[in-house]
Amino acid sequence: MKCFFAIWIPVLLFANAVFSQEMITHKVERGETITEIAKKYQVTPYDIYKLNPDAQDKLKPRMKLLIPSKSGLTVAAAQAQITHKVLPKETLYGIEKKYAISDADLKKANPFLETDGLQIGQTLVIPSKNKATVQKAIYHDVQPKETKYSIAKKYGITIAELERKNPEIIPNLTIGYHLLIKGNPSKNESTLQKEAAPVSVKKYNTYQVKPKETLYSLSKMFGLSQDELVKLNPELKNGVEIGMLLKVPANTSFPAIQENKVYADLSPKNVGGRKKIALLLPFNVSRVEGDTVNSMTERLKKDKFLNMTLDFYAGALMAIDSAKTLGLPIDVSIYDSEETKYNSNAAAIINANKLQTADALIGPFYQNNAEATARLLSSYNVPVISPLSKDSGNPIANLYQTVPSNDVLKTAMFDYMRSKRGNVVAVVDRKKSSMNLYLAQNQPDVKLVALNENGNISAESLRNTLVTGKMNYVLMETASIWMVKTTIAAMLSVMPDYQVQLVVLEPNDALDSDEIKFSNLVKLKLMYPSVTRDNTSPERIAFENKFRKQNFISPSDYATRGFDVTFDTMMRLMQNKSFEDTVNTTATEQFENKFEYYKKDGMGYANKGVYILYYDTDLTEKTAN
Repeated sequence: MKCFFAIWIPVLLFANAVFSQEMITHKVERGETITEIAKKYQVTPYDIYKLNPDAQDKLKPRMKLLIPSKSGLTVAAAQAQITHKVLPKETLYGIEKKYAISDADLKKANPFLETDGLQIGQTLVIPSKNKATVQKAIYHDVQPKETKYSIAKKYGITIAELERKNPEIIPNLTIGYHLLIKGNPSKNESTLQKEAAPVSVKKYNTYQVKPKETLYSLSKMFGLSQDELVKLNPELKNGVEIGMLLKVPANTSFPAIQENKVYADLSPKNVGGRKKIALLLPFNVSRVEGDTVNSMTERLKKDKFLNMTLDFYAGALMAIDSAKTLGLPIDVSIYDSEETKYNSNAAAIINANKLQTADALIGPFYQNNAEATARLLSSYNVPVISPLSKDSGNPIANLYQTVPSNDVLKTAMFDYMRSKRGNVVAVVDRKKSSMNLYLAQNQPDVKLVALNENGNISAESLRNTLVTGKMNYVLMETASIWMVKTTIAAMLSVMPDYQVQLVVLEPNDALDSDEIKFSNLVKLKLMYPSVTRDNTSPERIAFENKFRKQNFISPSDYATRGFDVTFDTMMRLMQNKSFEDTVNTTATEQFENKFEYYKKDGMGYANKGVYILYYDTDLTEKTAN
């Protein structure tokens, strides 16, 4: 008996939790997809998977699914509904004429038509012409932090419908307000609605979006998450536009709004005497000299970290040489930081060489060591520039991260797609659960393309997520070559009817496979975010020629970064203002890297200078506008 109860009590608890809300049972028909079923009942695929975990593995004919009734329909009413699958060349007018229904009634029964338009393969609910049954009224009392957007989404209706039912909320949504969601109120309810007293009125400030601002930068500015900002301003789902008026809670704590940074070349303006810079680079000479097994040549062949250091150093020397040529009053010292991942010789170097008086330090390389160095110099307000670390790290007032983090790269990509008012859909491998979690938490409006039983997509499942009249950005996250091939094939097949572009968020080895045709990536204009770009300007070519002449090899990415970081730091010190002031007002571009710093978490700075690149038809990489 003990075993019996141990097994069945959790099942009963789950059943009570599920059936405490109205549920609909749906029998799967052959060929139906989760997307079609979700649209039919005005829920999301996630809502269905949550109640039917087995459906994620395989959708079988005659399988019974539990569907949450978000629209307030009874089981009998849902089963009695007529549905219509949209065929090629059909129009709204033709469908409405066929079933003798009005445009308003069809769109009321299928709210997604207002946002997505009519698409081939959609399953439409045809509203019944029998008006005898009166839909039961559904109400909702507004809770703290709820918005029109979140309430409309919860009940599967549009904000316009919500305001039409409750015209009193058009100027403001009040906590405690008794909202009519669906149906018609009784006489008593109507009276109750009019007499309902507001609990409190939430006030808002208005902010006008400035050039080059993004969803990420705005959320940081106002101390809100991106999701909270979108809930307050649903129009942000379509991208950030210059001049857009945003609603922000009046009691929101946020820093004073700074003037938007301008990308500019920093010409020397210093009149305050010579500047002092130190570079702390991990040559680890003592370890090299103590290696009795490997010669220097052999060590250089094996030690990638040492090669990276020497490349960065070579680029930095070129920047120092350029400063000398320009006659800049800068004294540069270079020290061996003798680094391991969690330790360095920085403290001893700083004390022995009185670097508390330096105007800036570049290095160490490892994040932990850069943070420790910044803490040592924080009371002296000496800027410590972290040249290579991608880690987000801890907020320290005088620490400057020069490499944009992976989250910044992702956010920049989504901000770009929304700025173009694109429809963003995602093809995510079942093995990439972390990407599903990221999208759910940070990009909740992105549609997931349904996968078939083999874990791939079909042209039909892709079509179900696409929209005509705008660019459809297809984000692909998989390491499977076969899944890449099927995704590309599906996208190529829909190109006659839709605008589509392939997007990845990070380097993908599967795209370099011999099985993937480069010509297809060009056709789909593969797009991705990048820290660096290719630069064929005369200045960049002159730098490359000079570097090759001095070092007998072309500059690597680390060598170019060594130049860019060092030269950018020196030029910022040559202004009539502090290093931090230049960071707050001016963004720069060097040969391959952007430096657009922002203050993170109230302390310290990180870089959000990201390029959006794509493969163009001339077989070259271009920077997207």
